[in-house]
Amino acid sequence: MNESEQASRFGEWYREYQGIVLRIARASAFNLADQEDLIQEISLQIWNSIPNFGGNCKASTWVYRVALNTAIAWGRKEKSHRETREGLAEDAHFLKETAEPRNEKLEWIYDQIRRFDPIDRSLILLHLDGQSYLEIADILGISEKNVGVKLSRLRKTLTDKANNDAI
Repeated sequence: MNESEQASRFGEWYREYQGIVLRIARASAFNLADQEDLIQEISLQIWNSIPNFGGNCKASTWVYRVALNTAIAWGRKEKSHRETREGLAEDAHFLKETAEPRNEKLEWIYDQIRRFDPIDRSLILLHLDGQSYLEIADILGISEKNVGVKLSRLRKTLTDKANNDAI
């Protein structure tokens, strides 16, 4: 594959699947700066992975795999710095942009998703994106039955937490 073909495929995928990248970054990073860094890292990894795409799966499945694996690896690397940044973010919350009205329920959901381990976070994001159990199993490399069991537990956890928090 030459660079022109790679650039063309990247542009096509980015237009079509940028929502996937944005949602994964938002659910994986704790603040806007980290989300932007993660989006760049995911984009770079998608670019680098294009020559390895053999067409054995849907392009969206490939993008999900690359994005989720990148987010998981990024999360491991960033974990050691997270506590420091969270403290700074709490002190500087007044610096956040307020141009868009905040949806408190949506913010609550993303906050809860960020607290899940990487696999559970991936499962719930794929489910919320409307992926079938079969597609989720294919993307994450687990059985379809395991997807159902884990999602059932995650939904119960979120429901219980929402009831406790009066959401």
